[in-house]
Amino acid sequence: MSDTTPTEDPGMRYLIERGMGALAEKMNIEFTEFSVERSVATMPVAGNTQPIGLLHGGAYVVLGESLGSMAANLYAGADRVAVGVDINATHTGSATSGIVTGVCTPIHLGRTLTVHEIVVTDERGRRCSTIRITNLIKDKPSR
Repeated sequence: MSDTTPTEDPGMRYLIERGMGALAEKMNIEFTEFSVERSVATMPVAGNTQPIGLLHGGAYVVLGESLGSMAANLYAGADRVAVGVDINATHTGSATSGIVTGVCTPIHLGRTLTVHEIVVTDERGRRCSTIRITNLIKDKPSR
């Protein structure tokens, strides 16, 4: 993260103005870095587990989609909107406590499609999930 405050950072200012959405807020997702090139967010394991105490696989996907969709919308610009058209996840580890961190990087930034990879790790740096999301960029609907 840069030395600027969140309101001085254009990406973080975008997040504050737009909001992250009700689901991301309920899951306590916190963005710590946000730009077209790289976005980072954390999420607690507590409150987002399945019955046996592991972080729910769907929670990994919510973290990934929150990162990838928001990054795609930042890239799309003020007159366009990005909407998810495909997402997949491969879970290779299980977080049971603490927080997980998702790091989102673009694979493809095109005129009408973006593809992002999100790597989610636990507090020990162990990869728990790899998520890929594709977003369609289109003109904003008129109100």
